[in-house]
Amino acid sequence: MPLPHSLPVFDPRTVPVIGVDAHLPRVAPAEQLPDALRRRFAAPPPWAPEIRREPKFADRPPAKAAVLVPIVLHERPTVLLTERTAHMSTHSGQVAFPGGRTDPGDVDAAATALREAHEEVGLEPAAVEVLGHLPVYVTGTSFIVTPVVGLVRPGAPLHPNPHEVADVFEVPLDYLLDPSHHQRHLLRWQGHQREWFAMPYQDGDKTRFIWGATAGMLRNLYRFLRA
Repeated sequence: MPLPHSLPVFDPRTVPVIGVDAHLPRVAPAEQLPDALRRRFAAPPPWAPEIRREPKFADRPPAKAAVLVPIVLHERPTVLLTERTAHMSTHSGQVAFPGGRTDPGDVDAAATALREAHEEVGLEPAAVEVLGHLPVYVTGTSFIVTPVVGLVRPGAPLHPNPHEVADVFEVPLDYLLDPSHHQRHLLRWQGHQREWFAMPYQDGDKTRFIWGATAGMLRNLYRFLRA
């Protein structure tokens, strides 16, 4: 079936939840500590990512990109995320990892992720200890994304770029690695259907709706740490 001529305009929060994975085990707290994470990335076990490619829903040329999955080393580790500004050309207003397109001068995916994190939120590369990366994740808009996982020094100064970033916030790592917070949503539109994960997080009086590619990469991180 050919791709539809236009993308649906919808609020993902209103799309029905078809399941929650509360039956799956959480990642043990001991496996989320810095030394455990270092060991896991230094000697990965056999495993397979749950999501490698989203169904394509836009006719556009593929583009390589990388994101930083920044684990901030508080006593209770967190993951640093951004809310994209509403005027961005792709994924506007969505929760995302710092990251973007690969530049010709980037020597590898880590260089892309660190450069983009510095440009977007002012995170200095020296404040990040790169552990490794997760498998490439291909979005429905044809971005070929390498998620680069790094440990971030607590208290590292941040200076968000207001042109790209509307907000910066952190979510506890143990919350994201608990499948009872992993919702499955299903959208049917013009004969096509798209299913995705969402991990809503209540941050004070604001609900941070983590979904789509960001949630998919976090789901792969969960599978990697549970392998």
